[in-house]
Amino acid sequence: MKHSPLSLAFAKGLALLSVLLLSFSAQAQQKAAITRVDPTNWWVGMKNQNLQLLVYGPNAGTLNYSIDYPGVELVKSQKVENPNYAFLDLTIAASTKPGSFNITGQNGKQKLTRKYELKARNQEPKGQGLTSADFIYLVLPDRFSNGDPKNDKFKDLADPKADRSNPFLRHGGDIQGIQNHLNYFQELGVTALWLNPVIENNQPLTDEGGQMRSAYHGYAFTDHYAVDKRLGGNEVYRKFVQAAHARGLKVVQDAVYNHVGINHWFIKDQPSKDWVHQFPAYTNTSHKFQPIIDPNGSKADWTVMMNGWFTPFMPDLNQTNPLVANYLIQNAIWVVENFGIDAWRIDTYMYNDDQFMNACNQALLDEYPNIHIFGESWVNNVVAQSRFTRNNINFPFKSNQPGTLDFVLFNGINDGLNQKFGWDEGVSKVHQILAQDAVYENSMKLVTFLDNHDMNRYFSVIGEDFDKYKMGLTWLLTTRGIPSLYYGTEILMKNFKDPSDAEVRRDFPGGFAGDKENKFTAAGRNARENEAFNFVKKLATYRKNTPALHSGKLMQFVPQDGLYVYFRYDESKTIMVATNTTDKEVDMKTERFAERLNGFTKGKNILTDAPLASLATIKVPAKTAIVVELQKQSNL
Repeated sequence: MKHSPLSLAFAKGLALLSVLLLSFSAQAQQKAAITRVDPTNWWVGMKNQNLQLLVYGPNAGTLNYSIDYPGVELVKSQKVENPNYAFLDLTIAASTKPGSFNITGQNGKQKLTRKYELKARNQEPKGQGLTSADFIYLVLPDRFSNGDPKNDKFKDLADPKADRSNPFLRHGGDIQGIQNHLNYFQELGVTALWLNPVIENNQPLTDEGGQMRSAYHGYAFTDHYAVDKRLGGNEVYRKFVQAAHARGLKVVQDAVYNHVGINHWFIKDQPSKDWVHQFPAYTNTSHKFQPIIDPNGSKADWTVMMNGWFTPFMPDLNQTNPLVANYLIQNAIWVVENFGIDAWRIDTYMYNDDQFMNACNQALLDEYPNIHIFGESWVNNVVAQSRFTRNNINFPFKSNQPGTLDFVLFNGINDGLNQKFGWDEGVSKVHQILAQDAVYENSMKLVTFLDNHDMNRYFSVIGEDFDKYKMGLTWLLTTRGIPSLYYGTEILMKNFKDPSDAEVRRDFPGGFAGDKENKFTAAGRNARENEAFNFVKKLATYRKNTPALHSGKLMQFVPQDGLYVYFRYDESKTIMVATNTTDKEVDMKTERFAERLNGFTKGKNILTDAPLASLATIKVPAKTAIVVELQKQSNL
C-alpha cells in the first residue's frame, strides 16, 4: 500500500490526532462493565497453549478476575494506564474440552460475568499455503462485483455513502460478488484468490489531496474481529472460503499489522500512551527503506522510517509493546482458524518491527506449517529485497518470512519490455535480476507480478502494445516464483494513476447491475479482449498441468542481440522459453543451448500448437516469446 504525500497544511491540521492523550478521571465514577473480549473465542487443541484475553469496558481494569473451568488456568491479570482494559493471561491444557466458561470480574460488591467459548477445531482445509504451482488472482472487493446490493451502505457507519459515479466513494462490490464468479477464475486457470483487506474499515471520509475519500481500499482497520459488513460480514466470508476450497481455489488474506484506522475502537480509547508511536508533532514516515539495512545509517532516519505514520488518519502501532504484539499475533491465528484462509499477504511489511514480524510469522508457522506468508517491501534492489525474507546473506537480523513480493523482478520486467536491448538495459535486466537468486533461501517462494492496486496498470505502462503484453505475461507465467495477476489485466483493463489511485481501481465491467458490457463472458468481450483472456487461460492452464514449468529448475542464458532464452525442466519434461525483444523476426540458431537441448530433436509451440520438426534453427517473430515443449525423436 502506498499513499501520495499529504500537503503540509493538511498534515498540520490533523497533527493533534497523533497525540491521543488519555483522560480517565471522568471514567472513574462509572460502574464497571465488560463490553467486549478479544479474541472473540478460541479453540482447544492449539499447539500454543497460551492465550491472552483483552477485556474491555468501563472500568473493566479495576476488577479482580477469576476463571473456573477444567484445563483453563488464569495465570496473570495485567492492568494498564487506561482503567477500561484488563489483559488476562491463560493457559489451556491439551486435555481441555470444548465448552463455555465465565470470565468473572469482581470489585467489592460488584460482580460481573462474561461468557467465553472454547471451540473444537474443525477439519476443514486451512493454512494450505501456496507453492510455485499456484497462480494468484488479486481482487479489490469493492470494485469487482456487487453480489448483494442490500449491503452497499449503512446509516450507522462513519461513511454511509456509496456512489459508483464517484471514484473516491465506495461502489458496492462485495464478497458475494467474488463468489458469484468462481467459475470465471477456474476458467482462467487461477488457483488462488488474494483479496485486498476485508476487515472492517469504519472510517469517516478523509481529505486526501483535496478530495474526500472513503477507505474502500480496506487498509485502515477499525475492528480486527469483524469483516466489513459492506462486504458481507464474517459469515459470508467464511462461506466464501468454503466455496473457494470446494472448487480447488485457495484464499489469501491481506494483513495490516503496521497501522490501523484512526476510527479503530482501541484508538478512540487507547489502552496506554505507548500503544502507538507518538512524536511531539505529527511525523510521517519517510518511506525510505535504506535506514533499515544500512550498516552506516543513522538512528534518527531509522526512527522516522519505522515509527512515522503513513497518514494522520492511520496511527502507527507500537509492536515493541508486548500487549500490542500479542493482540496482532493472536488475531492472525484466529483468522486462519476461524475462516480457513490459506496464506497471508502482509501490507507494508518492511515498516513493521523486525522482532515482532518474526514472532508473528513463527506463531503462524507453528500452528500451520504449510501456510505461506509474503510481504510487501517496496525496494529497488535484490540485496534489500532479500533482507525481508529468508536469505543467505549475513545480515545482523535474519528474517524468517517464507516469501516476499518480488518488486525487483517487477521493475526488471518493465525495463525488459520498455527499454531497447543493451549491456545492462532491456531484457538484460530480467536476466541480471534472476542471476542473483542465490541471495534467497528459496526464490521459488517469491510472488511475482506485473502490476497491482498501487501501480499504473500493466497494459498502459507498456503503451498498450499487445505484443509486449503477451511477452510480459509469458515471462510471468514461465519464470520462477508464484505468479500473481491483478484483476482485469486478462481483459486489458488500463489506466495510469492520474489523478489518483482510483483510475487503476475501476469497476470490473459486468460486475454491477446496469453495466453495459459484461467482460466475464466471451460474448461481452471484444475480439482483442478475448484474445488476451484466451492467451492467459491457455498459458495458465498449461502451467498448472505441467510440473516442470511451475516447479522445475530454471536455467537461463545470457541475452544476446535482444534474444533471451531460458529453460524450465525436471526429470520428465523440458520447456524452452525464447524471447525476441527486437522489432525484427529472427532465425535463432540453438547451438549454444546444447546442454539443455541435448537429446531433444523437435518440439511443440504450446501457445500456437504448431509442431517444430527441427530445433537446429527456430524462427522467433519480432516482440514475441515462444514456449516450446521439447520432444525426443521417436524410436518408431
